[in-house]
Amino acid sequence: MPLDAVSAAQKAQILAEALPYIRRFHDRTIVVKYGGNAMTEAKLKAGFARDVVMLKLVGMNPVIVHGGGPQIGDLLKTMGIESEFRQGMRVTDERVMNVVEMVLGELNQEIVGLINQHGGKAVGLTGQDGAFIQARKMMLRDGASGADVDIGYVGEIERIDPELIQLLDSRDFIPVIAPIGVGDAGEAYNINADLVAGKLAETLRAEKLVLMTNTTGVLDKHGTLLTGLTASEIDRLFADGTIHGGMLPKIGSALDAVRNGVKSSHIIDGRVEHALLLEVLTNEGVGTMIRADDPAPSRA
Repeated sequence: MPLDAVSAAQKAQILAEALPYIRRFHDRTIVVKYGGNAMTEAKLKAGFARDVVMLKLVGMNPVIVHGGGPQIGDLLKTMGIESEFRQGMRVTDERVMNVVEMVLGELNQEIVGLINQHGGKAVGLTGQDGAFIQARKMMLRDGASGADVDIGYVGEIERIDPELIQLLDSRDFIPVIAPIGVGDAGEAYNINADLVAGKLAETLRAEKLVLMTNTTGVLDKHGTLLTGLTASEIDRLFADGTIHGGMLPKIGSALDAVRNGVKSSHIIDGRVEHALLLEVLTNEGVGTMIRADDPAPSRA
């Protein structure tokens, strides 16, 4: 519904509903993985930037981690470089890594610019800045032979140093992070953005991890949205095959986060306008909330 079609009474009700959440999450960290259509459609990009600024202005500490897989794939195709994937991971030789760094750098500055245009104070980073995301080469295991498979400059996280992010938060800056880590010899590694967001949320002891996607959330076998789940319920959905394919690493990251101290993880549909505000500041939300095992998951 357009804002100008909302009555004064409705606006007051919306604000009243948001107030308990604003109070509860004041000065709490919310790590947001930003991707999907929300990152490519102009209207959704502007709306996301406004939502992030709003969360900061009401006293929360949003930290943004962005992806860029589709944009990287498009540029590789334009350059005549074929994309190769192994077990869902992009094989990343030196040429591909150069493209990854270039695309993620451009996207990072675009996101920073949008947030700043809407009144925020964003700062763009990669894990190489201050070496705050320390990584090592990821080796895959071949299912048939059991041999290790080298997929190039693809990394897994060894450690995240929270000091730089905490400093920026304390000065009211909004960190915007590209998922590139750094090895012992200073080499750059491409890391899955969902994994970076999840591990960062754990390290920062975040209140929430929010993963923006192109799906409505976690669905059951009948296609019905499951709005509240515990870790044990997620395990059962893994086991019976309800969760499969491309959602496995995303939900796996969300599950690891809640098992390692994050209060709740959220899988939300970035195609919905103001999805971030709706999930954080309303009773109903717009996706799936995952919590560690407790008797009654609730939106708060």
